[in-house]
Amino acid sequence: MRQLARQLARQLAALLATALVWAAAPAQSADDWAQTLEKARGQSVYWNAWGGDERINAYIAWVGERVAAEHGITLRHVKLADTADAVSRVLAEKVAGRLDDGSVDLIWINGENFATMKEQGLLFGPFAESLPNFRLVDVVNKPTTLVDFTVPVEGLEAPWGMAKINFIYDSARLPEPPRSTAALLDWAKANPGRFTYPAPPDFIGSTFLKQVVHDLAEDPSVLQSAVPDDATFETLTEPLWRFLDALSPHLWRKGQVHPANAPAQRQLLDDGEVDISISFYPSEASSFIANGLLPESARTFVFDGGTIGNTHFVAIPFNAAHKEAAMVVANFLMSAEAQAKKQDPRVWGDDTVLDLAKLEPAERALFDRLPLGVATLPPDKLGATLPEPHPTWMTRIEAEWRKRYSR
Repeated sequence: MRQLARQLARQLAALLATALVWAAAPAQSADDWAQTLEKARGQSVYWNAWGGDERINAYIAWVGERVAAEHGITLRHVKLADTADAVSRVLAEKVAGRLDDGSVDLIWINGENFATMKEQGLLFGPFAESLPNFRLVDVVNKPTTLVDFTVPVEGLEAPWGMAKINFIYDSARLPEPPRSTAALLDWAKANPGRFTYPAPPDFIGSTFLKQVVHDLAEDPSVLQSAVPDDATFETLTEPLWRFLDALSPHLWRKGQVHPANAPAQRQLLDDGEVDISISFYPSEASSFIANGLLPESARTFVFDGGTIGNTHFVAIPFNAAHKEAAMVVANFLMSAEAQAKKQDPRVWGDDTVLDLAKLEPAERALFDRLPLGVATLPPDKLGATLPEPHPTWMTRIEAEWRKRYSR
């Protein structure tokens, strides 16, 4: 634990130094931004984004309405089941020599997909720090707006939301939920069939595996660097496989079937088939209640030792056909209007990337008026935020999980 604390302290110091550089980075001049807006008008943005949640789809549709009304941009949501599909498409276009007029203008991305695109030279930019609304981002207190799963962003993607693992449970059936990885296993053994998790590479399922491997690793600081060799991978992940071997027979349907994604898992909770669901958004339970997707008795808890958290971003491929309009959309996503709308639990419940102290009074009021939500934990009850592992760990863990548990 002391080793992890020292490493995190070093990372935080580096990030704070980087934050000062980015915070001081100039936005586009008024004339330059005016030219970007002029070029963007009339363009269509093909935004490749996960399409598995109707609340999020509705929010993206609202963004489309706003950028159409304000900037004359047509936003087309290309709904993805897996972000890697869009990454593969951009890579295929590069290999085929399609160096402009690409099919993807904007992509919702983070983690291993961002690392792949950055490594393969598939990203346009840097652009994020030049957007007018980037100055509102809280790069100091939310340092993951500058680093994506340990990979420096360097202006190649624009932050638009914060995520943190939490657990939703039905308090009518489960008065006291388990508050650690070990306690979860004990509870699952005592209550067979009442817990499950989405099948990786679904991001919720994959992050559950990250949570477990972090909690059980003798030295979790090793996860902050690329996998050095096979022996290290096998040694560090052995407790994860031992945990999953013990857990799987007690899962919903005895672990023979996993829900495909988070909405499918949430439906199991609403139907009373399981007692706990996993979420990435601390306000999500309240949002589900408000939208009639969970019972009024749904509540939220986190592990006492903290849970994995990150920032999610939008990026522009190197060969995007409509880069100007994509930048305008990315800038709007960082506006107080769009961020407050997204944080509303009745809409999505996704936490803001902004520093509220930087907002004008009327903009700050948009957030002050938001309901906390009956099932939403206040910030001081959300516990510590644990760092995401380096993307190489997740790529290998997902592949190994499929070999061991995919049916």
